[in-house]
Amino acid sequence: LEEITPRSVQDTGNILKQGYLEKKSREHSFFGSEWQKRWCVLNRSTFYYYANEKSKQPKGTFSIEHYSARLAPQLRKDSRKRCCFELTCSGKRTYEFTAPSPAEAEEWVDQIQFLLKDLSSLTIPCDEEDEEELYNDVDSSESMTMISHNTTLNQDGPNVEMEEDDIYEVMPGTQPNPE
Repeated sequence: LEEITPRSVQDTGNILKQGYLEKKSREHSFFGSEWQKRWCVLNRSTFYYYANEKSKQPKGTFSIEHYSARLAPQLRKDSRKRCCFELTCSGKRTYEFTAPSPAEAEEWVDQIQFLLKDLSSLTIPCDEEDEEELYNDVDSSESMTMISHNTTLNQDGPNVEMEEDDIYEVMPGTQPNPE
């Protein structure tokens, strides 16, 4: 079982989304399932739900890793069915929510899906993706030579010619600068 440290609303860290949602309780009453208003907070990897926005202890928390989020209009039969979404994970509890509006439900689902994609990614986002791809398969001593060579050539201008295996095609009418 995962251990998530309970935190007050103010201590949940980098909050990516928060707001009131109705959460479907696990226990069924005589009249069917109960929907309870909860203050919900989503940070980078954990979903917290509280009795209200000033609560010191969460009513519950769970890691969203391995869950999937989707709109779920089948959860309700009333006018708020387009406001429903659920978080599911094979072998774990399903969490069902109703947002204040269909747009708000979509925002929750989109934010959770974005985080899940980020959590499942094995690569660290890099602004210089081209450099990362160029040097992935080069051993470290050659890599340093290539990096300094590339840096020097990039300062010369747009017509860059690589020494050994040239992977760029010279277009008709343009000649690479001789070194």
